[in-house]
Amino acid sequence: MLLQTLNKCATGFLFSQEVAIEVEREEDEGGMVGETFTDYRPPKLSIGPPHPDPIVETSSLSAVQPPEPTYDLKIKDELESSNALSCLQIETLVYACQRHLHHLPNGARAGFFVGDGAGVGKGRTIAGLIWENWHHGRRKALWISVGSDLKFDARRDLDDVGAPCVEVHALNKLPYSKLDSKSVGVKEGVVFLTYSSLIASSEKGRSRLQQLVQWCGSGFDGLVIFDECHKAKNLVPEAGSQPTRTGEAVLEIQARLPEARVVYCSATGASEPRNMGYMVRLGLWGAGTFFPDFRDFLGALEKGGVGALELVAMDMKARGMYVCRTLSYKGAEFEVVEAPLEAEMMEMYKKAAEFWAELRVELLAASAFLSNERPTSSQLWRLYWASHQRFFRHMCMSAKVPATVRLAKQALMEDKCVVIGLQSTGEARTEEAVTKYGLELDDFISGPRELLLKFVEENYPLPEKPEPLSGMYSVIHWTGDESVKELQRKRHSATPGVSMKGRVRKVAKWKPASDGESDEESETDSAHESTESDDEFQICEICSGEEERKKLLQCSCCEQLVHPACVVPPVIDSVTGDWSCHSCKEKTEDYLQARHAYLANLLKRYEAALERKTNILEIIRSLDLPSNPLDDIIDQVLGGPDKVAEMTGRRGMLVRASSGRGVTYQARNTKDVTMEMVNMHEKQLFMDGKKLVAVISEAGSAGVSLQADRRASNQKRRVHLTLELPWSADRAIQQFGRTHRSNQASAPEYRNWKNDYFVFGLCSKAAVFFWGQYKVGADDMRKSDFITRTIIRTYNQATVLYSWWRTPICINCCQEIGISWAGPTLSAYNYDSAYGKRALTVMYKGIMEQDSLPVVPPGCSSEKPETIQDFIMKAKAALVSVGIVRDTVLANGKDSAKLSGRIVDSDMHDVGRFLNRILGLPPDIQNRLFELFVSILDLLIQNARIEGNLDSGIVDVKANVIELQGNPKTVHVDHMSGASTVLFTFILDRGITWESASSMLEEKRKDGLGSANDGFYESKREWLGRRHFILAFESSASGMFKIVRPAVGESLREMSLAELKSKYRKISSLDKAHSGWEDEYEVSSKQCMHGPKCKLGNFCTVGRRIQDVNVLGGLIFPVWGTIEKALSKQLWHPTDPFEEGSCHRVVP
Repeated sequence: MLLQTLNKCATGFLFSQEVAIEVEREEDEGGMVGETFTDYRPPKLSIGPPHPDPIVETSSLSAVQPPEPTYDLKIKDELESSNALSCLQIETLVYACQRHLHHLPNGARAGFFVGDGAGVGKGRTIAGLIWENWHHGRRKALWISVGSDLKFDARRDLDDVGAPCVEVHALNKLPYSKLDSKSVGVKEGVVFLTYSSLIASSEKGRSRLQQLVQWCGSGFDGLVIFDECHKAKNLVPEAGSQPTRTGEAVLEIQARLPEARVVYCSATGASEPRNMGYMVRLGLWGAGTFFPDFRDFLGALEKGGVGALELVAMDMKARGMYVCRTLSYKGAEFEVVEAPLEAEMMEMYKKAAEFWAELRVELLAASAFLSNERPTSSQLWRLYWASHQRFFRHMCMSAKVPATVRLAKQALMEDKCVVIGLQSTGEARTEEAVTKYGLELDDFISGPRELLLKFVEENYPLPEKPEPLSGMYSVIHWTGDESVKELQRKRHSATPGVSMKGRVRKVAKWKPASDGESDEESETDSAHESTESDDEFQICEICSGEEERKKLLQCSCCEQLVHPACVVPPVIDSVTGDWSCHSCKEKTEDYLQARHAYLANLLKRYEAALERKTNILEIIRSLDLPSNPLDDIIDQVLGGPDKVAEMTGRRGMLVRASSGRGVTYQARNTKDVTMEMVNMHEKQLFMDGKKLVAVISEAGSAGVSLQADRRASNQKRRVHLTLELPWSADRAIQQFGRTHRSNQASAPEYRNWKNDYFVFGLCSKAAVFFWGQYKVGADDMRKSDFITRTIIRTYNQATVLYSWWRTPICINCCQEIGISWAGPTLSAYNYDSAYGKRALTVMYKGIMEQDSLPVVPPGCSSEKPETIQDFIMKAKAALVSVGIVRDTVLANGKDSAKLSGRIVDSDMHDVGRFLNRILGLPPDIQNRLFELFVSILDLLIQNARIEGNLDSGIVDVKANVIELQGNPKTVHVDHMSGASTVLFTFILDRGITWESASSMLEEKRKDGLGSANDGFYESKREWLGRRHFILAFESSASGMFKIVRPAVGESLREMSLAELKSKYRKISSLDKAHSGWEDEYEVSSKQCMHGPKCKLGNFCTVGRRIQDVNVLGGLIFPVWGTIEKALSKQLWHPTDPFEEGSCHRVVP
């Protein structure tokens, strides 16, 4: 029935990207994207007080209603009287407990996913769940989180909900024996552990996981809380990687406790679809679903694109297994601060880039002398590029230190406090330097310098040092025959199958064995006869005379026998030891001389290479490189660690001596504070106002609350400075969420910088790139807003799987506090996408002169081809210096100074490698290369949008009139939740009447905002014998005009004045404009712009004012198989008879 219904649809589903298509091929109308967030309040529950801070939900999720709440909380009265939990936290309790009453088709208990954003109050919600289950007699619970310090937050949350009687046991403090034994005594309560503990085992092989399963017992139906569950996200890694032990352990404990009430809890639990692999209790795949296993589920999501991902979230909410709200950023401030790069740092960066290029050339030359026994070249270059990336990451951080210090001091003067976020602390380099130089140093350690020194010291390809000849044979001039004879004996003894006495010429007659003798006897007798004969007579090799053996001399080297009188000069005296003939003696001396010369040459080569290595190390030591940013900031902000609360993972730090001269390495903790508690101690000092600056890293601040909490003494407004962006969007969200949380007296201020060169926050395997935070001179927010970079790839994938991902927080903030935001979508900023890969390939082919560049390179002019050629030469040389162009050859003759080479196929579309490698280029060419890449990417995305091939995800259907046609049709009902799948059919009228268009123009003129070019225009060319009419008026962006059409209304894409005048001419006669507008408005209600003879007939929507849109709402995934069958019958037809390749997707 459903399949038949779907096949009757005249257009696609909402998620199939059914948006208005541009009426002319050259003009991009774009998608219709609505409001990102809406205010949130529980739609079906009214228990509890309002949340202390404004909460919002993504617009797509807000369009879905959760199932009816049927669970009755036992602690409801207690919560209502204490106001310990807000209404939305109580809502989570109800739906989680309600979900836990159900079982999946495979027999396991259904689980629940809390995807609330950072700071909403997930910890207290978990405490409420534990307290509710406690009242049902389920008095054992497992709480798994990211850090042992969070055990104290768990204790606080339980106390806040009125559950002081529930004990919290830190597993890392307990032995590996049975937890419920008499010696340990953990009979009930919450066992708090970290993901590291979950995979830990003792020296005797006892595992924590087995210990926990034993404590829970068979039939355990208590809570298993996976707090900050994104730590298990790599259960299903990308191709070529292995699953992490953490992911496998999370999966195993769920399998071994099938009746456990599982709760997944994280603000970033599903940043990519593959990161959901451990969420087996959601029942999205497996028995009873369309997807047999997770890989089938993952394949469907990747195939379905952004829209399918949003549907997952909507589907989960509709089935009562998921909540996802986030704090509104109303009141928060975002500012990009101008911080011009200092000349000293610019020069430092440039020289560092040049040094790395020279080091690469040196290593290429030196590696040619590596023997087969040495590490392979590929190993050397893997280490080189890894060090290269880390080096420039340090440089990027250091470039921001002066601005960070300046902003921090300014905030303190304004009676605010400061939180500085970073990722790397430089601890490894510091500890290596302290081990090498001692505890007392002249100044702070330079991380980049120590990294370079370590790389060169450990990996410079030295030839193998030759072994000298032993003893007196290592010199050319030797005396006497003893050395020669010794070498002869060595050479002789090294000859296989030859005895020390040497072989002798046998002259005795051989007597064959008789037929009657056995083989064994024959061999024995024959050997005996031969030996006796050899002992009696031998022949002189010089005179051939026969002589008794004892009267002949035998050469110990060549084994020849000679008369003493036959040699020249004759040997008169008796020879008692080994003797060598004159010929052998000369040959041996020649060999020794040649061998020594060879060894001397090897030694010379080794010493030369060693000298080059030493010189390189000296150059590195002489380079002007920045100090460790963390130590530098702590030292500069307010005079050292006594004024700065550090919450990082490092154990020690360098502190400036009281005299001001030199620094000393000391442990972070004191006698009164253990290393385990040092971060919690520092946090408390900050929250109490005893320290007004905090420095946080991921390792030391996960889950920590640093907002202006109304319960804390320090309620000064937080100024959050991001010194170093994380490698992934997940981590960025976690870091930003430290200072923006519930119950805060004031929202934070986020500050970041733009400099006169760009630097990427380096990529992880997720390939999330951050660009623009360092860029100066950018005209649009895309090139200046620091938080937009944190969303790039994940925005396009995870969307509403958790609130932050739907769109960058800065956009939400801009909407709420009045900051303008240009553009409805961030698709263009996903550099590591299919379009990004294509753009990179196009750019590389242009630079390698295999094809022409589709855009003019930055700093060049199409009227001056020599500028383009000059750029190509510089770009090619730059790519050679960072190892992207290989096998380079410098041409001669008329093409002299021209480089040729190749880019391997794997690099042609590796965006991550491109972004990381060009970090090592001087700022000027680095900027130009990246701007060229972005320009090509923008062009490709624009073309894809024009052709209707760009995946925009879920969009809002907008029209002047939207009417529901008939009654909604229920096509499926989920038996577990009661949620349904409903088919809606809408009639859309997208047009603008003449009266409305005239009013828009008149209001513009009344406000005094109009320009001389505002008015009605007609197209210069005819389409099927008719001209098209538009209304154009200048927008807020100077020189750009908004376009309104009779058939499709206002276009999202603005048009430049030059483009407007090239395609249209202004109409001076209002009567002509009126007539033309009315005619097009009327005709477009019945046919598309291709006229009545369009081959697609009613299926074509190009320029059609009236449209029928079929929307499948409610649950989607339970009927995904049926949908796929319908979508597989989609036909692709050309939509524009004038333009080949333009397509429109329809469902017949």
